[in-house]
Formats: sequence, structure tokens, C-alpha cells
Amino acid sequence: MVDKKTYEEFSIKGDDLLAKVKQLIAEGNVRRMIIKNKDNKTIIEIPLTIGLVGIVLAPVLAAVGAIAALVTECTILVERLEQD
Repeated sequence: MVDKKTYEEFSIKGDDLLAKVKQLIAEGNVRRMIIKNKDNKTIIEIPLTIGLVGIVLAPVLAAVGAIAALVTECTILVERLEQD
């Protein structure tokens, strides 16, 4: 069994950022998320591991919520781990 990395990019409004991050985390196969501003500068990089639980995610989601309040447009780069 070989693990293969794939990448997706989502352009969203700041108001929808937190909901999208929560949705991606719930999908379960996301290894890393990078949130960039409209100038393509990295704001935050979130590594996600398989054993990550809700109590550990709470501060991360709070930070994403604060970022959402500050940005009008952003991009989420998602690294997924696909199993063959």
C-alpha cells in the first residue's frame, strides 16, 4: 500500500473560512492546510495528524476564526493523503 499526496486549492471569502476549515477537517484525509491571503502570503499552516482530537483543535479553530475576521479573501491549500 502506497500513500500518495494530492493537493487542492480553494478560494473563499473570509466569512466562510472557519466553516470550510471545519468541513475539511471532518473529511479526515487532510494532512495539512495552508491559509494564504489575497497577496498569496502564508498566514497560517496547520498540520493535521490522524490522532488529532477536538481538544487540540480548539486553539487552531480559534486562530482560524480570528483570521477570518481580518481577511476578506483567502485561499486554502489542502494536502491530502490518498491510499492506493
